[in-house]
Amino acid sequence: MENIVIRVAQPSDLAAVADLRWRWVAENANSPDPDLVQRDEFVRHFVAWAKENASSHRCMVLVRDTTIIGMAWLAVLHRVPAPHALNRASGDLQCVYVIPEARDTGLGGRLIEATLAAAHELGLERVTVHSSPRAIPAYARHGFEPSTRLLHAHVARTTSYP
Repeated sequence: MENIVIRVAQPSDLAAVADLRWRWVAENANSPDPDLVQRDEFVRHFVAWAKENASSHRCMVLVRDTTIIGMAWLAVLHRVPAPHALNRASGDLQCVYVIPEARDTGLGGRLIEATLAAAHELGLERVTVHSSPRAIPAYARHGFEPSTRLLHAHVARTTSYP
């Protein structure tokens, strides 16, 4: 039986998590992107970014034996205080990824559940997710539902922020 663990990512895990993010983009690319930075540069940037943003972006990792095979990020957004709740926050589930050979085994669902449990422990009001069409049923199985009140405006940039 496989030894599967889902846990909070440690600083020593971040290069492996960056590699998963690189794999995800490469897996979904229809053609080579001339704007992609070199892999080593991306990993260095990603690790630095993750450390710098650790207070607002929490990473959960899916580990088989000693190998990281999946990730999920919970972005925490502090909200404007209200008279009934002075400290408010919501979350956004981001970058959920499981390597292709481990998909359709329930591991992605376990990763979603662990991330939602972390959101609950943080006292977040809600968690949103922007999903690919393929993953919508998985999110629905774990409590996500369409909202008539949550809207978004597409404000794409052609260059990196800022």
